[in-house]
Amino acid sequence: MIFIDSNIPMYLIGAEHPHKRDTIAVLERLISEKKRLVTNTEVLQEILHRYTAIKRKDAIQPCFDALYGFIDQIFDVVEADCLQAKDLLLAYENLSARDALHAAQMDRLKIEPIFSFDKGFDILPKIRRIF
Repeated sequence: MIFIDSNIPMYLIGAEHPHKRDTIAVLERLISEKKRLVTNTEVLQEILHRYTAIKRKDAIQPCFDALYGFIDQIFDVVEADCLQAKDLLLAYENLSARDALHAAQMDRLKIEPIFSFDKGFDILPKIRRIF
């Protein structure tokens, strides 16, 4: 199982950018290798928040369509994830709340790799970021 971060569908549908080419190449490889690609409801919320904040609501549906086009499962965030995220935030000075929540859920579900361009995950010993 590989966790998919919110920046992956955003780069996929976004304007030309070096990460867009990387996103396409890695996704094609993961799909051809029949990897199980998963995410969570917080990723959906991040997409909603980001495109609303930058006044690009027109990008929400294409981003959701892209994500749902390759994702195998979307997990709900549960209370235990939030409680463990709190512990991670208190333990790691430079960890963002969103990254802590993803990491907590990944730990609970025994998911080690994450496809993300967010280097914030690199400080966590149980997370292996692929790109």
